[in-house]
Amino acid sequence: MRLAVLTAVALTVLPGLAWADSIDGAWCSNNGRRFVIAGPQITTPAGTAATGDYGRHSFSYTVPAGDPGAGSVVRMILMGEYHVQVQEGTATPVVWDRCGPSISLLQRPRRLG
Repeated sequence: MRLAVLTAVALTVLPGLAWADSIDGAWCSNNGRRFVIAGPQITTPAGTAATGDYGRHSFSYTVPAGDPGAGSVVRMILMGEYHVQVQEGTATPVVWDRCGPSISLLQRPRRLG
C-alpha cells in the first residue's frame, strides 16, 4: 500500500519537475509577447517556427526573415524555474517569465448527455 501511494505521488509530481529544470516551455514578456521552446524548436514571438541551438539551460537562434529584428541573434539563459534572461543582439538583456497555463487548458469541455 505504501509503495502504491509513493508511486502515485511520484507520477504526479515528476512530470512537473522535468519542466522546472529546463528552458523548454512557454515564456511571456511583460508586454504580452510570447515564445515557446521544445528542444531545438522555437516558435518566435512573431509566431514563426524556427530551429536554434538548444541546451537544457540555454537557447539561441537567429531571428528568421520576416520577423522583427531578422538576422540578429537571440540568446537565452535559464535563471530558475520561472525566469529566463533574453538578449537580442547587443540590446540590454531582459527577463521573461514562464507563462501560466492557457485558458484553453484550464477549461475542459462539458460532456453532453
